[in-house]
Amino acid sequence: MNELRVLVLIPARYASSRFPGKPLAKISKKSMIQRVYENCLGIKDQLEHSVVSVVTDDSRIEDHVKGFGGEVVRVDDDVASGSERIALALERFYSNQEWDFVINVQGDEPLIESNLLSRLAEYHSNSRFDLATVVKPFSGHEEEHSDSNKVKAIYSPVKGQCLYFSRAKLPYYRDDVKAQDWFLHIGIYSFRPKALKEFCKLEGSYYENIEKLEQLRALENGYTIGAVTTDMTLMGVDVPEDIAKLEGVLREREIKS
Repeated sequence: MNELRVLVLIPARYASSRFPGKPLAKISKKSMIQRVYENCLGIKDQLEHSVVSVVTDDSRIEDHVKGFGGEVVRVDDDVASGSERIALALERFYSNQEWDFVINVQGDEPLIESNLLSRLAEYHSNSRFDLATVVKPFSGHEEEHSDSNKVKAIYSPVKGQCLYFSRAKLPYYRDDVKAQDWFLHIGIYSFRPKALKEFCKLEGSYYENIEKLEQLRALENGYTIGAVTTDMTLMGVDVPEDIAKLEGVLREREIKS
């Protein structure tokens, strides 16, 4: 079994301008945060020396996670991003162990599967990138390509490297072509612990403040971001209306199985 030591942290805030209480929202009778946690927990089958934990600032989420038997820690500080919250969790609760990687999994990715996390960690261990993430290739899908809630990655398949991220419809096709290929960014980050600590000491950057995307702070400060690609069905939850779409995907999976 792989000897990598991986700490998977799932930041989960109760407050959200678009969807308050999102981590506790029910998806087919099970909360979103429970689905994310249980799906991530399978990483232990591939990477024995791994830990999965929720990082929250809210007692309702803390009690709920404890109620279904999950591991959870509290970081109540007012921070600007999930990465800053997990950096504090690493420092306060998990610094007594040596970790190869700290993986930040957004708490609103309930279709995430653990084998993607282990593949990301293994990819990162065989690369020189400071951070590693996940992108999904698309061809067409005009509605999603134009959706500002769907973050697009300018990804170079040649180097396996992300060059930029944006909420805008990128890349821009100057010529009128029917098949507009693009990459959707999946909100999962693998950090080398040193890079995570350094990253969180940086001031918010110019393009980060414009697009409200923390990964741009890393790029603007010279950090490199590699990525693995996936064709896995994933669906982040941004607004309450996304719940019905997600339940539809789960129903289709049950029918096929």
